[in-house]
Amino acid sequence: MNTLSVKDLCCLFCCPPCPGRIAAKLAFVPPEPTYAIMADESGARWTLHLGEKAEWQYSQRELDSLEMSMAQTSKGSRLACMFVRSAPSAKYTLLFSHGNAVDLGQMSSFYIGLGSRINCNIFSYDYSGYGASTGKPSEGNLYADIEAAWQQMRTRYGVNPENVILYGQSIGTVPTVDLASRFECAAVILHSPLTSGMRVAFPDTKKTYCFDVFPSIDKIAKVSSHVLVIHGTEDEVIDFSHGLAIYERCQHPVEPLWVEGAGHNDVELYSQYLERLRYFVAHELQGP
Repeated sequence: MNTLSVKDLCCLFCCPPCPGRIAAKLAFVPPEPTYAIMADESGARWTLHLGEKAEWQYSQRELDSLEMSMAQTSKGSRLACMFVRSAPSAKYTLLFSHGNAVDLGQMSSFYIGLGSRINCNIFSYDYSGYGASTGKPSEGNLYADIEAAWQQMRTRYGVNPENVILYGQSIGTVPTVDLASRFECAAVILHSPLTSGMRVAFPDTKKTYCFDVFPSIDKIAKVSSHVLVIHGTEDEVIDFSHGLAIYERCQHPVEPLWVEGAGHNDVELYSQYLERLRYFVAHELQGP
């Protein structure tokens, strides 16, 4: 998510504001694609080709293990999807909705490292207009995108909902909360969540207006799964108060992780991040 100038704010919220434009200004900054995917002759298998900006950190063996596919959304976009089998014995798969200004190429090394450390496989996708996905980013497409990814993960790879942890980071918490409010899953992880678009732009906003976007604060109470909220106390993009407000509205929250001194983009660098995720997966979600 990017910082708004006074000029931007004036354009956004005058006579009356357009929700689509608010969403675009607040959230969507697709990077230049850092990867490409190519289909074989049958069109059933896809090969991943990473560019230099993807900053790949592993060997060709790990690269070859990344399974790519394309999913069709209800709004006509074709989404690039990535399945990272980083933990063959894993009970759970994270459906990971990444943050803004990155794509699957840039996230691929992180996914391998994260999955292997917390014993989870990871299924992720690029939003419409990001990476190799077609279409344009919008609030409506965010919701259609994650539902298409959910269906792809279930039908193509046979992952059952009771084995899925929905993980959203930053703008990725928006589709994550929306999907979790409509479908059952094992658990939800919200990493640096926002309450709504207006509340990010205008911190004193106390209610949800009809033209607001990304109203996660009004959907989180409908989520019946256990929810882990993670937020840096010095987040300069989405204030820590957003994470706290989301946590307080959860039906079934677990102990949150407030990372003292962390900002918006460095929570993962603190040791308690992996420690909390490991404990959540290995103990709080495991039945007797």
